[in-house]
Amino acid sequence: MIHEITDPDDERLGDYHALTDLELRTKWEPPNGLFIAEGELVLRRALRAGYRPRSYLIDAKRTGQIADLPGDAPVYAAVPAVLEKVTGFHVHRGVLASFHRRPLPSALEVVETARRVAVLEDVNNHTNIGAVFRGAAALGIDAVLLSPTCADPLYRRSVRVSMGEVFAVPYATLEPWPSGLQTLRDAGFTVLALTPDPGAVALQRLSPAQRERTALLLGAEGPGLSKHAMAASDIPVKIPMRRNVDSLNVAAAAAVAFWELGRDDPEI
Repeated sequence: MIHEITDPDDERLGDYHALTDLELRTKWEPPNGLFIAEGELVLRRALRAGYRPRSYLIDAKRTGQIADLPGDAPVYAAVPAVLEKVTGFHVHRGVLASFHRRPLPSALEVVETARRVAVLEDVNNHTNIGAVFRGAAALGIDAVLLSPTCADPLYRRSVRVSMGEVFAVPYATLEPWPSGLQTLRDAGFTVLALTPDPGAVALQRLSPAQRERTALLLGAEGPGLSKHAMAASDIPVKIPMRRNVDSLNVAAAAAVAFWELGRDDPEI
């Protein structure tokens, strides 16, 4: 059943208020067990991944687009002006959905059958998080582990930038940090620390044994990996650069490294 909304203060739309207020949303969404998906493609990927919808909020002109959605979550429809007052921005994709979160698995659970893992330290930019997950899904990374200070992969901007691929790659928080990296080593992973250090090993020079089961450490823009994370790794590795460029954006660097680590994969 579709519920027409004319009042932007309608209490039924509480999940969608002030979506552009980063501080408010990051403090409110995880404790309340929800996240917001933006756009029809993204919300359908969330559904395919098994996330349970709480409600949908759509442009009244687009109700036909989601007529086939499963379940009995309420559908709220409003004109664009009302949508903008509710959310704080022009909803140009015309479709939003609120979903229930799921309990995160443990780090050991998500890497149990993995061959290649990405490990992010202090990556607190939501756009970068989303882009890293999209690259991970496309380029053969089996799981992503996050330090406790990383941004939320299910924040709306992360989900949107990833094009919903955050739902395709298992992830967990790795604690304690960085001593928890030892659990990866104990599980048979070689922990590679990506760094611009000229003395690091070029990724393409790794031996077959070093590439067999890898956990690639990636740091935040600017500071890169902490000295403690570097010390907890096995091998510092680099992407060889030209024209005196010292580094890449973390999402771009991740994509290059993911491709290199998986280029011999027989499935490609």
